[in-house]
Amino acid sequence: QVQLVESGGGLVQPGGSLRLSCAASVRTFSDYDLAWFRQAPGKEREFVARINWSGSYPYYVDFARGRFTISRDNIKNMLWLQMNSLRPEDTAVYYCAARPSSGVVVVDTAGYDYWGQGTQVTVSS
Repeated sequence: QVQLVESGGGLVQPGGSLRLSCAASVRTFSDYDLAWFRQAPGKEREFVARINWSGSYPYYVDFARGRFTISRDNIKNMLWLQMNSLRPEDTAVYYCAARPSSGVVVVDTAGYDYWGQGTQVTVSS
């Protein structure tokens, strides 16, 4: 069983930065691939970024590549998403998710077994 708790969301101006955190309660954190998804009002939940068990292979959707950085610490059981150059269209609830490590990049929500409760990010002037 994996419990995930996100934090770090808030209101930020366009062009600003936020760092989201996801704390995991799990016996062996490194057994899991981790990802960030987001869901804007009236839209489906969408993939943002994924990182493999060791943290050596991050993967990003196009809109995140170059602006967002996913990272993890397997000692602290933590996942982060550093978001820079934020835009109003980045406004959404951001979720962290986990699945048993498989060596495959999974971008579908159905591929993840464990989810946090989400943290709201609002980008507005």
